[in-house]
Amino acid sequence: MAGQLCDLALPGPPWPVKADRPSAKAGRAGRRPRRGGPALLAWQNAVVPRPNRGPFRDLPREVAILTAVSFTVALGYGIVAPAIPAFARQFGVSTAAAASVISAFALLRVVGALPAGRLVDRFGEHGVMAAGIAIVAVSSILAGLSDSFGQLIVLRGVGGLGSAMFSVSAQTLLLVSVPSEHRGRASGLFTGGFLVGGISGPAIGGLVAAWSLRAPFILYGGMLVVPAVIAAAMLRDAPRGPVPDDPRATRSFAEIARALRSRAYRAAASANLADGFAAMGVRSAIVPLFVRDILHRSAVWTGIGFLVFAALNAATLLPGGWAADTLGRRPVILVGCAASAGGMVMLAILPGLWGYLAALAIFGLGSGLLDVAPSAMIGDILAGRGGTVVASYQMAGDVGAVTGPVAAGFLVDTVSYGAAFSLAAIVLGAAAVLGLFAPETRSRDRAVAAAEQTKLKQR
Repeated sequence: MAGQLCDLALPGPPWPVKADRPSAKAGRAGRRPRRGGPALLAWQNAVVPRPNRGPFRDLPREVAILTAVSFTVALGYGIVAPAIPAFARQFGVSTAAAASVISAFALLRVVGALPAGRLVDRFGEHGVMAAGIAIVAVSSILAGLSDSFGQLIVLRGVGGLGSAMFSVSAQTLLLVSVPSEHRGRASGLFTGGFLVGGISGPAIGGLVAAWSLRAPFILYGGMLVVPAVIAAAMLRDAPRGPVPDDPRATRSFAEIARALRSRAYRAAASANLADGFAAMGVRSAIVPLFVRDILHRSAVWTGIGFLVFAALNAATLLPGGWAADTLGRRPVILVGCAASAGGMVMLAILPGLWGYLAALAIFGLGSGLLDVAPSAMIGDILAGRGGTVVASYQMAGDVGAVTGPVAAGFLVDTVSYGAAFSLAAIVLGAAAVLGLFAPETRSRDRAVAAAEQTKLKQR
């Protein structure tokens, strides 16, 4: 067989060819090739091969790497979060001013999302991700060493810009690297990394903060060195799809305007906004006050309720991703909005501690579904450079998280807690209506629809 293959080999060129001399340095095991191309790709795949079993089965290697990065980033943020208000109070400011340090981070995330999307479109995902993580790391270490409240709030704002660069680039790379039939499951794993890291971090951060309020910032910055190196060395930019010829389409607002004309985008973005409004806004800001003022329970029960929510949310991610890949994105969005709205209504009308826990359990199930299906739908409709579209999608969730506490808090002060929870249910219901009229974007369903249209034209 070898001889036959040699006989069939094409003849070489008529001129002598000088054989390439193998490099001794390149041949050393475990050393990264200095040049790009196939050699670098082979080295990356040797270090982190495509998983053949477990939850990452049949997924691109980027999913496992991005999930590990998201876990590390969320773990570090969870470590530093408990220390931020207390550290700010050391500078003699009010409670409201201390809380504004957290708001500065969130606000700069919203402001920096679209510029981060443009950076991703121009320079690629992995470089922007590494730079964003590095910015968060350096700003966190400097924040821990700050000598005034002004330095602290400015540095946390800079960290918000870096966080926007990381989150936009990471989700863009995830969505464009994974085939449509696995995109829901990949989104569930990526979100699960954030969730587990976010749950684990505060426990560690509380212990570290008890020793020193500056230590969590420095520990957070040091931990981020690992994901920054991973993003720079182990990831590569996704291949670009076709880009429209219209030069205006490369502008951020033109891309957003084109996305807004898509019913699928409007459904996914509204679902993300509603989930941010209810889960990150109303739950985080209003539920603790509800437990104290209405249920007359200690903060322990707030923690228990949040643990129930997080456990059911995490348990739903992989089944929800499977359902989005198998049944379609649209039905999962509809069920997620309905379940989350049902949980909010239960909080408004069910009395007692058990009603509160049952409501958060249902809410956790619905929110878990909304963590996977909308992002998978966004990945289905991305065309060309998707950084700006992903950035605007993430902005919708951040806007919901920022406006939720304000709107719900106003209703609590002027009407009742039930009115605040009902408002969250209405927002989720509006997202469900948009999802009802959205097309299914899963590739299999789009192919079937295209085939049916072709048959109709042939008749």
